[in-house]
Amino acid sequence: MTAIKRALISVSDKEGIVAFAKQLSEMGVEIISTGGTAKVLKESGIPIIYISDFTGSPEILEGRLKTLHPKVHGGLLAKRDNAQHQKEMQENDILPIDMVVVNLYPFAEVYLKENASPEEIIENIDIGGPTMLRSAAKNYKDVAVVVNPKRYNEIIEQMKHNKGNLDSSLHQELAKEVFETTAQYDTLIAEYFNSISEAKSFPENFNLSFTKVQDLRYGENPHQSAAFYREQKITEPSIATAKQLHGKELSYNNIMDLDAALEIIKDFDEPACAIIKHTNPCGAAESKSIFTAYEKALSCDPVSAFGSIVSFNQIVEKNTAEALAKNFVEAVIAPGFEKEAMDILQKKKNIRLLEIPELTAWLSHRTRSSHYDLKKIAGGILIQQNNYSLIDPSQLKVVSNRKPTHEEFLDLLFAWKIVKHVKSNAIVYAKNSETVGIGAGQMSRVDSSKLAVMKAQKELKGSVLASDAFFPFRDGVDAAFKAGTTAVIQPGGSMRDEEVIAACNEHDMAMVFTGIRHFKH
Repeated sequence: MTAIKRALISVSDKEGIVAFAKQLSEMGVEIISTGGTAKVLKESGIPIIYISDFTGSPEILEGRLKTLHPKVHGGLLAKRDNAQHQKEMQENDILPIDMVVVNLYPFAEVYLKENASPEEIIENIDIGGPTMLRSAAKNYKDVAVVVNPKRYNEIIEQMKHNKGNLDSSLHQELAKEVFETTAQYDTLIAEYFNSISEAKSFPENFNLSFTKVQDLRYGENPHQSAAFYREQKITEPSIATAKQLHGKELSYNNIMDLDAALEIIKDFDEPACAIIKHTNPCGAAESKSIFTAYEKALSCDPVSAFGSIVSFNQIVEKNTAEALAKNFVEAVIAPGFEKEAMDILQKKKNIRLLEIPELTAWLSHRTRSSHYDLKKIAGGILIQQNNYSLIDPSQLKVVSNRKPTHEEFLDLLFAWKIVKHVKSNAIVYAKNSETVGIGAGQMSRVDSSKLAVMKAQKELKGSVLASDAFFPFRDGVDAAFKAGTTAVIQPGGSMRDEEVIAACNEHDMAMVFTGIRHFKH
């Protein structure tokens, strides 16, 4: 490779560019520049050649057209060791460009900005920048292409040690970075057009755009490597936007469980708590305070709560912190922690404390920014709408002879919110807005019901039951009655609904149909 003698610089993010360009210039590199970048460099005393002087064509169309020119792309794409390319360059008066330094119009920032106009979004779709980047990256063996400002110092140091050149391995690494960047850039643009499309069906080609937050120590198991990525457009409270205040680095399993814990309490307006193990709730409650909500949630299954993840939808205060400190808790996530609570919990050096300050405000409108649920399978990906449904009480259909009492009705609504977050087959027993028995992930619904009874630490008499899907047989209802349940909420829709309803009537139980199923695989 020959030394870098000519560089084209056109950047939207100008941080660090003056120092970088100055050092290039001091090493004898000729600098071509455009628009605002040229102005900044010129004012800083760095000699430049304006793009219009280099190409012989003016910048036109309000800056939309300035670098889409044969003298630019010929200088980038021509192979230095190809005699025919070199001959054609001479015939067309094209000079080689050895380095391109480009970062793109801030489409993501504008697109994600609240109340951005369509005109503003469209004008921030960069055309010339990605085109130059792709030309240079395609010819990476001969051209150094720089899209990431964090690379400036590394590049200068290597040029100083390599007589103005860069290692071939760095050329290749920089090209890879370019195609990652342009792929993400175009994905966000496609996402924008999909969001404004009148046809709201799933797109024919589904592209993902995520940015790495951190490498993780390992995945679900120590032999699996892992990393955590964040969506570009995320505005709702989430683990991806949470701030860790204390404790060890989050693990893969911590993040999975924290997400499950947070999603449960996002369904509640009153003080609520959820305790999670392996993404399933082992206890949840709604009460007049988060302290009593935690006590009630913990009492559901204190054995399983050992080493759990705990979530709250209100700020953690001293009493709750003292109760948490008595148990082994992996992590706590909440809208905040009072100072006394922090002082108590920080004495446990390993507990992870996470804050989602926007949660309280978000609960008043519950605007979701992510509409897709993705599941990877071998050779493909499954995409569905997220299950954000909250039941409208007026849509419930009483199918039994006896209507639920007011207290039963409230408990049925509570249990229905929880069963949505339990792995199928799922059964939840609840009483006084707290879980008293949870059966998750069994192959038959009656087994889930029996498991919930077996794990119950409190009296089930007077409890209600929620089932994530219909009862295929009456045995589930019979088991619930035997446990002391007085009311049931379920989707309905079984070919044996009449048999199941008859069982409820025989036991003088109330039953309501939701018409909505909550399978969770």
